[in-house]
Amino acid sequence: MKQLIVNADDFGLTPGVNEGILDTHKEGIVTSASLMANGSAFDAAVSISHRTPELGIGVHLNLTTGEPVSPPLGIRSLVDGNGRLHFSVGRLLRALALRRVDLRHVESELRAQITKVVNAGILPTHLDGHKHMHLLPGVSDIVIRLAQEFSIRGIRCPREIAPDLPALLRGRHSRSAVIKQYLVGRAVSSFAGSFKKKLRKAGLLTTDHFYGLTETGFLHTRSVLGILGALPEGVSELMCHPGYFDEDLVRVRTRLLGQREVEIRALTALIVKIVGADRGIRLISYRGLKADATEPAAVTRTVAIMSASTIRELL
Repeated sequence: MKQLIVNADDFGLTPGVNEGILDTHKEGIVTSASLMANGSAFDAAVSISHRTPELGIGVHLNLTTGEPVSPPLGIRSLVDGNGRLHFSVGRLLRALALRRVDLRHVESELRAQITKVVNAGILPTHLDGHKHMHLLPGVSDIVIRLAQEFSIRGIRCPREIAPDLPALLRGRHSRSAVIKQYLVGRAVSSFAGSFKKKLRKAGLLTTDHFYGLTETGFLHTRSVLGILGALPEGVSELMCHPGYFDEDLVRVRTRLLGQREVEIRALTALIVKIVGADRGIRLISYRGLKADATEPAAVTRTVAIMSASTIRELL
């Protein structure tokens, strides 16, 4: 059986991102979203989640962007002079290696973020990390411990099989940007390999396959169709970043601006739904993840099991 979690990251980042995620869930193939506890549009995202119970909600753990949930004075090694999270992932990795970041501060902030989501009336389906920081040495052990503490069974493991680089370079994007993201994908996948072993040892659940890492910044209808067409048996996750480009997004430190609207179009495209149906792909959220991937999923989306002939009648 081919099952697919389509997870939209950055839920709660801005109102436009929230609306983009909602639209791609209601009109497209998105089944899951990762909520940023320190996002400026957190309250609006919580309201959307309560009105949209089929949308699985995870926690998008964040140590690199925005104001922390914890009081800054209690996590001094994570914040700058203005009390804001400020590390890039590379700088955070170096700071961890040099022991310039106190892991007690990391645990305090991540626990506060999960607690904020839970206190908003949301039972998280999974944990993942903004910029995949949940894979970093020291941090990964804390994330596993917090998942167990909060009885959260699922954790993202972004171990991606390397896509065909020459095919990626044939697109319309900057060659240097594509190569850079390809190398990022290989580095993240390297960390994810050892992380997957830790998850299994801890009895936590993750997907069999992962997509969207190398395509971050370049995900469009053609690439989504390529992923669906080659989707293997088992449970896969496709990571995406839909959203509407507005002034709020410009003020956020993110490289994904107009690209987010490209992803909205891809994730709601009728041809994507048709191909998903033709391939017999069942859309689930992390809520439907099972210890045995051969078990039927608990939650499926109607569009995924609709026959291709029925969809074509809508054309």
